[in-house]
Amino acid sequence: QVQLVESGGGLVQPGGSLRLSCAASGSIDTVIAMGWYRQAPGKQREMVAIITSGGSTNYPDSMKGRFTISRDNAKNTVYLQMNSLRPEDTAVYYCNAHLAIPPYDYWGQGTQITVSS
Repeated sequence: QVQLVESGGGLVQPGGSLRLSCAASGSIDTVIAMGWYRQAPGKQREMVAIITSGGSTNYPDSMKGRFTISRDNAKNTVYLQMNSLRPEDTAVYYCNAHLAIPPYDYWGQGTQITVSS
């Protein structure tokens, strides 16, 4: 079992920045990658950023340059720094932990980000 607790969401103006945190606990030795996903109303959940246990990162082209994922292994915490936020970034953001054996995904409860003036 892996537990994920997100924090850092809220209301921000266009062009602003936010940093999300995801604290992991439990059987974290089995996690091979963690990431952030988001889901806007009426849309499918989409990947925002992934970081592997080795530190490799991956972003969709639409997120590159504005979003940065990082991790603090000592705190078992993953961060998502979001800059130059746009109204279309408004969504519920979910933290994810991926296990390989057996394949399984754990999800946080989600945190709302609203980008609006």
